[in-house]
Amino acid sequence: MADKGTSDRGRADDRGEATSSKPADRQRIRKLAQAALNADVTVEQLEGIIADMGETLEGLGPTMTKMDATIERLDATLVRMSGTLDQVDTTVDRMAEVVMRLERVVARVEVLVGIGEAALRPLGAIESAGRSVAARLGLR
Repeated sequence: MADKGTSDRGRADDRGEATSSKPADRQRIRKLAQAALNADVTVEQLEGIIADMGETLEGLGPTMTKMDATIERLDATLVRMSGTLDQVDTTVDRMAEVVMRLERVVARVEVLVGIGEAALRPLGAIESAGRSVAARLGLR
């Protein structure tokens, strides 16, 4: 069994340089170095993205100002439209009153026409009889 107190770490090789006996330590250092390089690349990419976002956000300000102006114009238009619809409603109510009056007039005219037709029936009969008599007499 190996003695737990002894370690190969820190031992000098034939050239007198300190070496690590564990290849895992070298692998770990390589991974850490690669991670640091990857982090640098990631930071550069993020800086580029943030710079692009800054330009986009700067352009967004004037766009929002124009949108606010458009919304204000839309609001004014909607107010005018609401007023117009109120006028249309009032006009429709007035027209309904006119239609009701016209219906009453038409009903009265129909009654008068009925009375006139009833009054003219005897005259029509007299006219028809007179034509028949004139035809028999040869006056026609």
